[in-house]
Amino acid sequence: MKTNLKFKIIDIIYIVMMALPIAFSIVLKVLTKPVSEGISISGAGIFFTIPMPLQNFIISESQVNSAMVLITIFFFCLYMTHGLKEKIELKRQHFAELIVEKVDGLVNENMGEYFSGYSPFIIAIMAYSACCSLLSLFGLYAPTSDINIVGGWAILVFILITYYKMKCGPLYYLKGFTEPVALLAPINFISEFATPISMAFRHYGNILSGSVISVLLGTALAGLSNMIFNWLPGFLGDFPFLQVGIPAVLSIYFDVFSGLLQAFIFAMLTMLNVSGGLDIDEYEKRKLKKAQKALENK
Repeated sequence: MKTNLKFKIIDIIYIVMMALPIAFSIVLKVLTKPVSEGISISGAGIFFTIPMPLQNFIISESQVNSAMVLITIFFFCLYMTHGLKEKIELKRQHFAELIVEKVDGLVNENMGEYFSGYSPFIIAIMAYSACCSLLSLFGLYAPTSDINIVGGWAILVFILITYYKMKCGPLYYLKGFTEPVALLAPINFISEFATPISMAFRHYGNILSGSVISVLLGTALAGLSNMIFNWLPGFLGDFPFLQVGIPAVLSIYFDVFSGLLQAFIFAMLTMLNVSGGLDIDEYEKRKLKKAQKALENK
């Protein structure tokens, strides 16, 4: 009984710690955001700036909200893995194992067995991106609406792509710029750096445009409601009838569906670009040659 009580207390702590970071972000926004009237479309709010030699280091809503999402995901993982046993006794373990199986299958199907260890990285990208986009449901600034955040993810993916391309040797990597013909080398060089740029702007642009459209539609519905119902007496004439329900339905697409879709697309592009950066056949040949040289040296 004591063990059961302790287990439930730890579960409650994990659940509270999942909700606390989001609550902190909401309170912080309420306390720091200035009052505005009418349409208000702006970037991430800046909390404070740290002077640095080359460029000032800015702490903004994007960074704070991103950190809060990381904390929420961390405690969600602790909650889902709390009490796991070989013999399934908790419903959450079924859900956790289902996530692992689906992600493993997705990674093996799109990247191959060599990259099977990438499952945690891929699910982390999807969860992080999706949760960051869904923050807009709480009235918070979505970090995925900031090009600096999404650009950082794209740079990380670009580093991984280059790393796997270099595994076949620097000369093989440079030779790839001359294929299929040497005249295409400038174009191939540009396309090399276009990959992270396109990944970042695709994700950032879709999330930002959804947020802007939602604000514009909400404001337009308020104005249209006032035009149609202003003849009603008293407060009824000022009540925004058209804003009841319709923005929520639109939010299902712009905030939920679009956010989840872009998270999945970013993860898919990561898998395809990283796995496509490694020529498995050439890499195996290179490994075989190194092994043969090592045997000869002995």
